[in-house]
Amino acid sequence: MVQAVALARNEEGIGAALGILKQQFGERFQTGASIREQHAHTTTWIINQPPDGVVFAHSTQEVSDIVKICAAHKVPIIPFGTGTSLEGHVNAPAGGVSIDVSQMASVLEVNAGDLDCRVQPGVTRMALNTHLRDQGLFFPIDPGADASIGGMAATRASGTNAVRYGTMKDNVLSLEVVMPNGEIIRTASRARKSSAGYDLTRLMVGSEGTLAIITEVTLRLQGIPEAISAASCSFPTVEAACETVMAVIQYGLPVARIELLDAMVVKAVNSYSKLTLPETPLLLLEFHGSDAGVAEQAETFGALAEEFGGNGYAATTSAEERNKLWQARHDAYWAMLALRPGCKAVATDVCVPISKLAEAVVATNEKAAELGLVAPIVGHAGDGNFHASVLIDMDDAQEVARAEAFVSWLNDRAIALGGTCTGEHGIGQGKRPYLVKELGGAVDVMAAIKHALDPDDIMNPGKIMP
Repeated sequence: MVQAVALARNEEGIGAALGILKQQFGERFQTGASIREQHAHTTTWIINQPPDGVVFAHSTQEVSDIVKICAAHKVPIIPFGTGTSLEGHVNAPAGGVSIDVSQMASVLEVNAGDLDCRVQPGVTRMALNTHLRDQGLFFPIDPGADASIGGMAATRASGTNAVRYGTMKDNVLSLEVVMPNGEIIRTASRARKSSAGYDLTRLMVGSEGTLAIITEVTLRLQGIPEAISAASCSFPTVEAACETVMAVIQYGLPVARIELLDAMVVKAVNSYSKLTLPETPLLLLEFHGSDAGVAEQAETFGALAEEFGGNGYAATTSAEERNKLWQARHDAYWAMLALRPGCKAVATDVCVPISKLAEAVVATNEKAAELGLVAPIVGHAGDGNFHASVLIDMDDAQEVARAEAFVSWLNDRAIALGGTCTGEHGIGQGKRPYLVKELGGAVDVMAAIKHALDPDDIMNPGKIMP
Protein backbone atom coordinates (compact mmCIF):
# COMPACT_ATOMS: atom_id res chain seq x y z
CA MET A 1 0.00 0.00 0.00
CA VAL A 2 1.11 3.58 -0.61
CA GLN A 3 1.80 5.32 2.66
CA ALA A 4 -0.30 8.38 3.57
CA VAL A 5 1.24 11.02 5.83
CA ALA A 6 0.07 10.77 9.45
CA LEU A 7 -0.59 14.02 11.32
CA ALA A 8 -0.24 14.86 15.00
CA ARG A 9 -3.12 13.63 17.15
CA ASN A 10 -4.98 15.57 19.84
CA GLU A 11 -5.43 12.60 22.18
CA GLU A 12 -7.00 14.56 25.03
CA GLY A 13 -9.48 16.36 22.79
CA ILE A 14 -10.40 13.18 20.90
CA GLY A 15 -11.08 11.32 24.14
CA ALA A 16 -13.31 14.10 25.47
CA ALA A 17 -15.27 14.47 22.22
CA LEU A 18 -15.82 10.72 21.88
CA GLY A 19 -17.25 10.55 25.37
CA ILE A 20 -19.75 13.34 24.68
CA LEU A 21 -20.78 11.90 21.32
CA LYS A 22 -21.34 8.45 22.82
CA GLN A 23 -23.57 9.94 25.49
CA GLN A 24 -25.52 12.07 23.02
CA PHE A 25 -25.93 9.65 20.10
CA GLY A 26 -25.92 6.22 21.74
CA GLU A 27 -26.00 3.41 19.18
CA ARG A 28 -25.56 5.89 16.33
CA PHE A 29 -22.01 6.48 17.52
CA GLN A 30 -19.70 3.54 16.79
CA THR A 31 -16.04 2.85 17.66
CA GLY A 32 -15.66 -0.77 16.51
CA ALA A 33 -12.53 -1.48 14.45
CA SER A 34 -14.35 -2.83 11.39
CA ILE A 35 -16.78 0.06 11.03
CA ARG A 36 -13.98 2.57 11.52
CA GLU A 37 -11.94 0.87 8.79
CA GLN A 38 -14.98 0.91 6.49
CA HIS A 39 -15.14 4.67 6.98
CA ALA A 40 -11.54 5.22 5.89
CA HIS A 41 -9.98 4.78 2.50
CA THR A 42 -10.78 1.34 1.04
CA THR A 43 -10.13 1.78 -2.69
CA THR A 44 -6.94 1.76 -4.81
CA TRP A 45 -3.62 1.74 -2.95
CA ILE A 46 -3.56 4.48 -0.31
CA ILE A 47 -3.22 3.04 3.19
CA ASN A 48 -6.34 2.90 5.39
CA GLN A 49 -6.29 5.53 8.17
CA PRO A 50 -9.46 5.01 10.24
CA PRO A 51 -11.13 7.65 12.41
CA ASP A 52 -11.53 7.13 16.16
CA GLY A 53 -15.32 7.05 15.92
CA VAL A 54 -18.20 7.18 13.44
CA VAL A 55 -21.43 9.05 14.09
CA PHE A 56 -24.50 8.64 11.88
CA ALA A 57 -26.24 12.00 11.51
CA HIS A 58 -29.97 12.35 10.70
CA SER A 59 -30.32 16.10 10.21
CA THR A 60 -28.49 19.35 9.55
CA GLN A 61 -28.94 20.32 13.18
CA GLU A 62 -27.31 17.09 14.32
CA VAL A 63 -24.35 17.73 12.01
CA SER A 64 -24.08 21.21 13.52
CA ASP A 65 -24.19 19.78 17.04
CA ILE A 66 -21.44 17.25 16.22
CA VAL A 67 -19.26 19.92 14.65
CA LYS A 68 -19.65 22.18 17.68
CA ILE A 69 -18.56 19.36 19.99
CA CYS A 70 -15.53 18.59 17.83
CA ALA A 71 -14.66 22.28 17.39
CA ALA A 72 -14.75 22.84 21.15
CA HIS A 73 -12.15 20.11 21.60
CA LYS A 74 -10.20 20.77 18.34
CA VAL A 75 -10.98 17.29 17.01
CA PRO A 76 -10.74 16.50 13.27
CA ILE A 77 -13.98 15.91 11.32
CA ILE A 78 -14.17 13.79 8.17
CA PRO A 79 -17.44 13.82 6.16
CA PHE A 80 -18.52 10.46 4.71
CA GLY A 81 -21.14 9.72 2.05
CA THR A 82 -20.73 6.35 0.31
CA GLY A 83 -16.94 6.05 0.38
CA THR A 84 -16.47 5.71 -3.40
CA SER A 85 -13.81 8.42 -3.72
CA LEU A 86 -10.41 7.33 -4.99
CA GLU A 87 -7.77 9.66 -3.57
CA GLY A 88 -7.94 9.07 0.18
CA HIS A 89 -10.55 11.76 0.83
CA VAL A 90 -12.13 9.92 3.80
CA ASN A 91 -8.93 8.93 5.58
CA ALA A 92 -8.32 10.30 9.07
CA PRO A 93 -4.56 11.02 9.21
CA ALA A 94 -4.92 12.78 12.58
CA GLY A 95 -7.71 10.54 13.88
CA GLY A 96 -10.98 12.19 14.81
CA VAL A 97 -14.65 11.69 13.99
CA SER A 98 -16.24 10.51 10.73
CA ILE A 99 -19.67 12.09 10.21
CA ASP A 100 -21.65 9.63 8.10
CA VAL A 101 -24.51 11.40 6.26
CA SER A 102 -25.73 8.32 4.37
CA GLN A 103 -28.93 8.25 6.45
CA MET A 104 -29.70 11.84 5.44
CA ALA A 105 -31.13 10.50 2.20
CA SER A 106 -34.38 12.35 1.46
CA VAL A 107 -35.42 14.18 -1.69
CA LEU A 108 -36.82 17.27 0.02
CA GLU A 109 -38.37 19.11 -2.89
CA VAL A 110 -38.76 18.84 -6.67
CA ASN A 111 -39.66 21.97 -8.62
CA ALA A 112 -40.53 20.48 -11.98
CA GLY A 113 -41.47 23.84 -13.49
CA ASP A 114 -38.08 25.29 -12.59
CA LEU A 115 -36.11 22.13 -13.41
CA ASP A 116 -34.49 21.92 -9.99
CA CYS A 117 -34.66 19.90 -6.79
CA ARG A 118 -33.42 20.04 -3.20
CA VAL A 119 -31.90 16.91 -1.64
CA GLN A 120 -30.05 15.79 1.45
CA PRO A 121 -26.40 14.82 0.92
CA GLY A 122 -26.85 11.06 1.39
CA VAL A 123 -29.17 10.69 -1.61
CA THR A 124 -27.36 8.68 -4.29
CA ARG A 125 -27.53 9.62 -7.96
CA MET A 126 -29.38 6.42 -8.91
CA ALA A 127 -31.95 6.87 -6.13
CA LEU A 128 -32.48 10.46 -7.22
CA ASN A 129 -33.07 9.51 -10.85
CA THR A 130 -35.49 6.77 -9.81
CA HIS A 131 -37.41 9.39 -7.81
CA LEU A 132 -37.44 11.84 -10.74
CA ARG A 133 -38.32 9.43 -13.54
CA ASP A 134 -42.11 9.66 -13.19
CA GLN A 135 -41.92 13.44 -13.63
CA GLY A 136 -39.98 13.17 -16.88
CA LEU A 137 -36.82 14.56 -15.32
CA PHE A 138 -33.30 13.33 -14.64
CA PHE A 139 -30.05 14.44 -13.04
CA PRO A 140 -27.33 13.99 -15.68
CA ILE A 141 -24.05 13.72 -13.75
CA ASP A 142 -22.91 10.10 -13.90
CA PRO A 143 -19.48 9.29 -12.38
CA GLY A 144 -20.10 5.55 -12.78
CA ALA A 145 -20.23 4.64 -9.10
CA ASP A 146 -23.55 5.15 -7.31
CA ALA A 147 -22.04 8.01 -5.33
CA SER A 148 -23.89 10.28 -2.92
CA ILE A 149 -24.93 13.72 -4.14
CA GLY A 150 -23.10 15.37 -1.23
CA GLY A 151 -19.90 13.52 -2.05
CA MET A 152 -20.25 14.33 -5.75
CA ALA A 153 -20.57 18.02 -4.89
CA ALA A 154 -17.65 17.88 -2.46
CA THR A 155 -15.33 16.34 -5.05
CA ARG A 156 -16.71 18.29 -8.04
CA ALA A 157 -17.53 15.00 -9.80
CA SER A 158 -18.39 14.63 -13.46
CA GLY A 159 -18.47 11.49 -15.62
CA THR A 160 -19.83 10.19 -18.88
CA ASN A 161 -22.40 12.95 -19.55
CA ALA A 162 -20.08 15.89 -18.82
CA VAL A 163 -19.43 16.67 -22.48
CA ARG A 164 -23.04 17.84 -22.86
CA TYR A 165 -24.30 18.58 -19.35
CA GLY A 166 -21.15 19.77 -17.58
CA THR A 167 -19.83 18.75 -14.17
CA MET A 168 -21.14 19.22 -10.63
CA LYS A 169 -19.97 22.84 -10.58
CA ASP A 170 -22.37 23.53 -13.47
CA ASN A 171 -25.30 21.71 -11.90
CA VAL A 172 -25.31 22.84 -8.26
CA LEU A 173 -27.42 25.97 -7.71
CA SER A 174 -27.06 26.25 -3.95
CA LEU A 175 -25.78 24.48 -0.87
CA GLU A 176 -26.60 24.35 2.79
CA VAL A 177 -23.40 23.74 4.75
CA VAL A 178 -22.20 23.51 8.32
CA MET A 179 -19.12 25.66 8.88
CA PRO A 180 -16.17 24.68 11.12
CA ASN A 181 -17.70 26.51 14.09
CA GLY A 182 -21.02 24.69 13.68
CA GLU A 183 -22.83 27.62 12.03
CA ILE A 184 -25.36 26.65 9.34
CA ILE A 185 -25.35 28.80 6.18
CA ARG A 186 -26.93 28.72 2.72
CA THR A 187 -24.63 29.74 -0.12
CA ALA A 188 -27.22 31.01 -2.65
CA SER A 189 -30.87 31.01 -3.70
CA ARG A 190 -32.57 28.85 -6.36
CA ALA A 191 -32.21 31.60 -8.97
CA ARG A 192 -30.41 30.51 -12.15
CA LYS A 193 -28.01 33.42 -11.93
CA SER A 194 -26.94 35.95 -9.32
CA SER A 195 -24.47 38.81 -8.88
CA ALA A 196 -24.92 38.83 -5.10
CA GLY A 197 -21.48 38.75 -3.55
CA TYR A 198 -18.86 36.00 -3.60
CA ASP A 199 -19.79 32.73 -5.29
CA LEU A 200 -19.69 30.62 -2.15
CA THR A 201 -21.44 27.74 -3.91
CA ARG A 202 -18.56 27.30 -6.34
CA LEU A 203 -16.09 27.68 -3.47
CA MET A 204 -17.68 24.79 -1.59
CA VAL A 205 -18.13 22.57 -4.66
CA GLY A 206 -14.82 20.73 -4.94
CA SER A 207 -13.56 21.71 -1.49
CA GLU A 208 -13.54 18.03 -0.43
CA GLY A 209 -14.86 18.64 3.07
CA THR A 210 -11.95 20.91 3.99
CA LEU A 211 -14.07 24.08 4.41
CA ALA A 212 -17.50 22.84 5.55
CA ILE A 213 -19.84 19.84 5.58
CA ILE A 214 -22.56 19.79 2.94
CA THR A 215 -25.99 19.07 4.45
CA GLU A 216 -28.29 20.00 1.56
CA VAL A 217 -27.87 20.42 -2.21
CA THR A 218 -30.06 22.29 -4.72
CA LEU A 219 -29.52 20.83 -8.19
CA ARG A 220 -30.32 21.70 -11.78
CA LEU A 221 -32.36 19.01 -13.54
CA GLN A 222 -32.93 18.11 -17.18
CA GLY A 223 -35.92 16.80 -19.06
CA ILE A 224 -35.62 13.18 -20.17
CA PRO A 225 -34.88 13.40 -23.92
CA GLU A 226 -37.60 12.49 -26.39
CA ALA A 227 -35.17 10.15 -28.15
CA ILE A 228 -31.85 8.56 -27.18
CA SER A 229 -29.51 6.71 -29.50
CA ALA A 230 -26.36 4.83 -28.51
CA ALA A 231 -23.58 3.96 -30.91
CA SER A 232 -20.24 2.21 -31.06
CA CYS A 233 -17.43 2.56 -33.56
CA SER A 234 -14.08 0.77 -33.76
CA PHE A 235 -10.81 2.33 -34.91
CA PRO A 236 -7.44 0.98 -36.06
CA THR A 237 -5.52 2.97 -33.42
CA VAL A 238 -6.12 4.94 -30.23
CA GLU A 239 -4.77 7.99 -32.07
CA ALA A 240 -7.44 7.66 -34.78
CA ALA A 241 -10.18 7.39 -32.16
CA CYS A 242 -8.91 10.49 -30.33
CA GLU A 243 -8.63 12.47 -33.56
CA THR A 244 -12.26 11.58 -34.26
CA VAL A 245 -13.25 12.93 -30.85
CA MET A 246 -11.45 16.19 -31.60
CA ALA A 247 -13.24 16.45 -34.96
CA VAL A 248 -16.63 15.82 -33.30
CA ILE A 249 -16.06 18.60 -30.74
CA GLN A 250 -14.72 21.06 -33.31
CA TYR A 251 -17.67 20.30 -35.61
CA GLY A 252 -20.03 21.16 -32.77
CA LEU A 253 -21.88 17.85 -32.82
CA PRO A 254 -23.97 17.85 -29.59
CA VAL A 255 -23.06 14.38 -28.32
CA ALA A 256 -24.29 13.56 -24.82
CA ARG A 257 -21.55 11.01 -24.16
CA ILE A 258 -18.41 9.99 -26.02
CA GLU A 259 -16.28 7.40 -24.25
CA LEU A 260 -12.93 5.94 -25.27
CA LEU A 261 -11.95 2.32 -24.57
CA ASP A 262 -8.53 1.09 -25.65
CA ALA A 263 -8.03 -2.39 -27.08
CA MET A 264 -7.24 -3.99 -23.71
CA VAL A 265 -10.43 -2.62 -22.19
CA VAL A 266 -12.53 -3.83 -25.13
CA LYS A 267 -11.07 -7.30 -24.74
CA ALA A 268 -11.88 -7.20 -21.03
CA VAL A 269 -15.49 -6.02 -21.41
CA ASN A 270 -16.11 -8.56 -24.20
CA SER A 271 -15.19 -11.33 -21.78
CA TYR A 272 -16.89 -9.85 -18.71
CA SER A 273 -20.11 -8.59 -20.34
CA LYS A 274 -20.41 -11.27 -23.05
CA LEU A 275 -20.08 -8.82 -25.95
CA THR A 276 -18.53 -9.37 -29.39
CA LEU A 277 -17.01 -5.98 -30.11
CA PRO A 278 -13.90 -5.87 -32.36
CA GLU A 279 -10.91 -5.85 -30.01
CA THR A 280 -9.47 -2.59 -31.23
CA PRO A 281 -9.84 0.94 -29.78
CA LEU A 282 -13.50 1.84 -29.48
CA LEU A 283 -15.69 4.91 -29.05
CA LEU A 284 -19.06 4.56 -27.30
CA LEU A 285 -21.48 7.42 -27.89
CA GLU A 286 -24.93 8.60 -26.95
CA PHE A 287 -27.10 11.19 -28.67
CA HIS A 288 -30.05 13.00 -27.03
CA GLY A 289 -32.82 15.00 -28.68
CA SER A 290 -35.81 14.58 -30.97
CA ASP A 291 -36.19 11.53 -33.20
CA ALA A 292 -35.05 13.50 -36.24
CA GLY A 293 -32.25 15.25 -34.37
CA VAL A 294 -30.84 12.04 -32.94
CA ALA A 295 -30.90 10.34 -36.33
CA GLU A 296 -29.09 13.30 -37.91
CA GLN A 297 -26.44 13.37 -35.15
CA ALA A 298 -25.80 9.65 -35.53
CA GLU A 299 -25.46 9.97 -39.30
CA THR A 300 -23.08 12.93 -39.01
CA PHE A 301 -20.87 11.09 -36.55
CA GLY A 302 -20.69 8.08 -38.85
CA ALA A 303 -19.41 10.29 -41.67
CA LEU A 304 -16.81 11.94 -39.43
CA ALA A 305 -15.61 8.61 -38.04
CA GLU A 306 -15.17 7.18 -41.54
CA GLU A 307 -12.64 9.90 -42.33
CA PHE A 308 -10.39 8.57 -39.56
CA GLY A 309 -10.72 4.90 -40.38
CA GLY A 310 -13.70 4.14 -38.18
CA ASN A 311 -15.40 0.84 -38.94
CA GLY A 312 -18.19 -1.36 -37.65
CA TYR A 313 -20.22 1.72 -36.77
CA ALA A 314 -23.61 0.80 -35.35
CA ALA A 315 -26.28 2.95 -33.71
CA THR A 316 -29.40 1.82 -31.84
CA THR A 317 -32.39 3.44 -30.15
CA SER A 318 -33.33 0.17 -28.42
CA ALA A 319 -33.33 0.76 -24.68
CA GLU A 320 -32.19 -2.82 -24.06
CA GLU A 321 -29.22 -2.52 -26.41
CA ARG A 322 -28.29 0.91 -25.06
CA ASN A 323 -28.37 -0.28 -21.48
CA LYS A 324 -26.26 -3.31 -22.36
CA LEU A 325 -23.55 -1.13 -23.91
CA TRP A 326 -23.44 1.38 -21.07
CA GLN A 327 -23.58 -1.27 -18.38
CA ALA A 328 -20.53 -2.82 -20.01
CA ARG A 329 -18.80 0.57 -19.86
CA HIS A 330 -19.69 1.03 -16.19
CA ASP A 331 -18.46 -2.51 -15.45
CA ALA A 332 -15.11 -1.83 -17.12
CA TYR A 333 -13.29 -1.59 -13.78
CA TRP A 334 -14.37 -5.09 -12.78
CA ALA A 335 -13.71 -6.37 -16.28
CA MET A 336 -10.15 -5.01 -16.27
CA LEU A 337 -9.35 -6.81 -13.01
CA ALA A 338 -9.76 -10.09 -14.90
CA LEU A 339 -6.85 -9.14 -17.18
CA ARG A 340 -4.49 -9.86 -14.25
CA PRO A 341 -6.30 -12.00 -11.66
CA GLY A 342 -5.17 -11.36 -8.11
CA CYS A 343 -3.84 -7.89 -8.90
CA LYS A 344 -5.09 -4.54 -7.64
CA ALA A 345 -6.33 -1.85 -10.03
CA VAL A 346 -5.06 1.64 -9.29
CA ALA A 347 -7.20 4.11 -11.23
CA THR A 348 -5.68 7.52 -11.83
CA ASP A 349 -7.18 10.28 -13.96
CA VAL A 350 -5.92 13.34 -15.78
CA CYS A 351 -7.53 15.80 -18.17
CA VAL A 352 -5.95 17.63 -21.10
CA PRO A 353 -7.20 20.07 -23.75
CA ILE A 354 -9.06 18.18 -26.47
CA SER A 355 -6.38 19.05 -29.05
CA LYS A 356 -3.81 17.25 -26.88
CA LEU A 357 -5.88 14.13 -26.15
CA ALA A 358 -4.42 11.92 -28.88
CA GLU A 359 -0.85 12.89 -27.95
CA ALA A 360 -1.51 12.27 -24.25
CA VAL A 361 -3.18 8.89 -24.65
CA VAL A 362 -0.61 7.55 -27.12
CA ALA A 363 2.26 8.69 -24.88
CA THR A 364 0.57 7.06 -21.86
CA ASN A 365 0.28 3.73 -23.66
CA GLU A 366 3.94 3.95 -24.68
CA LYS A 367 5.10 4.84 -21.16
CA ALA A 368 3.20 1.92 -19.62
CA ALA A 369 4.78 -0.46 -22.15
CA GLU A 370 8.24 1.00 -21.46
CA LEU A 371 7.80 0.34 -17.73
CA GLY A 372 6.40 -3.14 -18.28
CA LEU A 373 3.01 -2.26 -16.81
CA VAL A 374 -0.51 -3.31 -17.73
CA ALA A 375 -2.44 -0.03 -17.75
CA PRO A 376 -5.65 -0.14 -19.82
CA ILE A 377 -7.22 3.24 -20.62
CA VAL A 378 -10.81 4.42 -20.58
CA GLY A 379 -11.82 8.01 -20.95
CA HIS A 380 -14.56 10.60 -20.98
CA ALA A 381 -12.99 11.60 -24.24
CA GLY A 382 -15.40 14.40 -25.09
CA ASP A 383 -13.83 16.66 -22.45
CA GLY A 384 -10.25 15.36 -22.62
CA ASN A 385 -10.50 13.33 -19.40
CA PHE A 386 -9.06 9.82 -19.32
CA HIS A 387 -8.26 7.15 -16.71
CA ALA A 388 -5.33 4.75 -16.70
CA SER A 389 -5.98 1.79 -14.43
CA VAL A 390 -2.65 0.20 -13.54
CA LEU A 391 -3.00 -3.49 -12.65
CA ILE A 392 -0.42 -4.16 -9.95
CA ASP A 393 0.85 -7.13 -8.00
CA MET A 394 1.04 -5.37 -4.62
CA ASP A 395 3.47 -8.03 -3.31
CA ASP A 396 6.01 -7.06 -5.98
CA ALA A 397 7.87 -4.04 -4.57
CA GLN A 398 9.63 -3.32 -7.86
CA GLU A 399 6.35 -3.33 -9.77
CA VAL A 400 4.75 -1.01 -7.20
CA ALA A 401 7.71 1.35 -7.59
CA ARG A 402 7.33 1.33 -11.38
CA ALA A 403 3.61 2.03 -10.99
CA GLU A 404 4.34 4.99 -8.70
CA ALA A 405 6.79 6.33 -11.29
CA PHE A 406 4.16 5.90 -14.01
CA VAL A 407 1.46 7.75 -12.05
CA SER A 408 3.90 10.58 -11.29
CA TRP A 409 4.94 10.80 -14.94
CA LEU A 410 1.30 10.85 -16.09
CA ASN A 411 0.37 13.73 -13.80
CA ASP A 412 3.42 15.73 -14.82
CA ARG A 413 2.76 15.03 -18.49
CA ALA A 414 -0.85 16.20 -18.30
CA ILE A 415 0.19 19.43 -16.58
CA ALA A 416 2.91 20.02 -19.19
CA LEU A 417 0.28 19.71 -21.94
CA GLY A 418 -1.79 22.48 -20.36
CA GLY A 419 -4.06 20.07 -18.53
CA THR A 420 -4.75 19.05 -14.95
CA CYS A 421 -3.60 16.30 -12.61
CA THR A 422 -7.24 15.38 -11.95
CA GLY A 423 -10.30 15.84 -14.12
CA GLU A 424 -12.76 14.39 -11.63
CA HIS A 425 -11.18 12.25 -8.90
CA GLY A 426 -10.13 15.26 -6.83
CA ILE A 427 -6.92 15.92 -4.88
CA GLY A 428 -7.48 14.25 -1.49
CA GLN A 429 -4.21 12.75 -0.32
CA GLY A 430 -3.14 11.01 -3.53
CA LYS A 431 -2.84 14.04 -5.81
CA ARG A 432 -1.45 16.57 -3.31
CA PRO A 433 2.13 16.52 -4.67
CA TYR A 434 0.95 17.73 -8.08
CA LEU A 435 -1.32 20.61 -7.07
CA VAL A 436 1.49 23.15 -6.59
CA LYS A 437 3.05 22.08 -9.89
CA GLU A 438 -0.25 22.78 -11.60
CA LEU A 439 -1.41 25.95 -9.87
CA GLY A 440 1.65 27.47 -8.20
CA GLY A 441 0.85 30.46 -6.01
CA ALA A 442 -2.88 29.86 -6.29
CA VAL A 443 -2.43 27.13 -3.68
CA ASP A 444 -1.30 29.79 -1.20
CA VAL A 445 -4.60 31.59 -1.78
CA MET A 446 -6.47 28.34 -1.12
CA ALA A 447 -4.47 27.87 2.09
CA ALA A 448 -5.36 31.41 3.20
CA ILE A 449 -9.07 30.74 2.64
CA LYS A 450 -8.78 27.45 4.51
CA HIS A 451 -7.05 29.10 7.48
CA ALA A 452 -9.55 31.97 7.59
CA LEU A 453 -12.56 29.64 7.70
CA ASP A 454 -10.98 26.77 9.66
CA PRO A 455 -8.15 28.18 11.81
CA ASP A 456 -7.87 25.01 13.91
CA ASP A 457 -7.68 22.80 10.78
CA ILE A 458 -10.36 20.38 11.96
CA MET A 459 -12.21 20.03 8.64
CA ASN A 460 -10.81 16.97 6.83
CA PRO A 461 -7.16 17.80 7.62
CA GLY A 462 -4.35 16.50 5.43
CA LYS A 463 -6.34 16.82 2.21
CA ILE A 464 -5.71 19.09 -0.82
CA MET A 465 -3.09 21.34 0.84
CA PRO A 466 0.54 20.26 0.37
